[in-house]
Amino acid sequence: MPFARSVIISCAGIGSRLGLGTTKALIEINGKTLIRWQLEQFCDVEDVRVVVGFQAQDVIDEVLSYRKDVIFVYNHNYFETKTGASYYLGARHGNEYAFEYDGDLLVHPDDIKMLLETEGEWIAYSDKMSDDAVYVRLNGRGEVTAFSKELGGFEWTGPCCIQKNKLKYLSGNVYNQLEPYLPMRGIKIRACDIDTYDDYQRALVWTKENFAGTWK
Repeated sequence: MPFARSVIISCAGIGSRLGLGTTKALIEINGKTLIRWQLEQFCDVEDVRVVVGFQAQDVIDEVLSYRKDVIFVYNHNYFETKTGASYYLGARHGNEYAFEYDGDLLVHPDDIKMLLETEGEWIAYSDKMSDDAVYVRLNGRGEVTAFSKELGGFEWTGPCCIQKNKLKYLSGNVYNQLEPYLPMRGIKIRACDIDTYDDYQRALVWTKENFAGTWK
């Protein structure tokens, strides 16, 4: 039986910590919006779902300028909820497995390709880079056993993949969706998470260093 998966990009948030007055999906990074960078990475994925909320129409217009077959899902309660709710809403009418991708994230092109070729359930993590990191703890088998705001060897950035029927509507974060099912397979990736203005400045450099040869 084919591996049935949907990619869920969560773009509903306000992006208040960034301080640029726009949702993170629409910030410009070296000539392209962040959502455009992400959509290009998923150009070969048939089922892509973008969860919108704040500045929804602007995000929709930007997505449609690049790709017409994306499915849009509204998180109308984006002021009171975080990415965990958007993940559930985006996945609930999708395929069996839900590949989650935060709207403030960039992953190295080779690592995205590897993740898209990986079947089953997993959690991705990276070396610490962002200012306001959530950490992951690993066991000796390389499985993620816990998330923490204080301690851990690596940073939880997402993405992840889990069966959609395990997701619930909750107001918290994506990692709160995953915690009941730990331990889960961990996969280390190269990633850049954009939460603050300093993160944004690092992303400008990081994309130039890690997306060489992929400019479109």
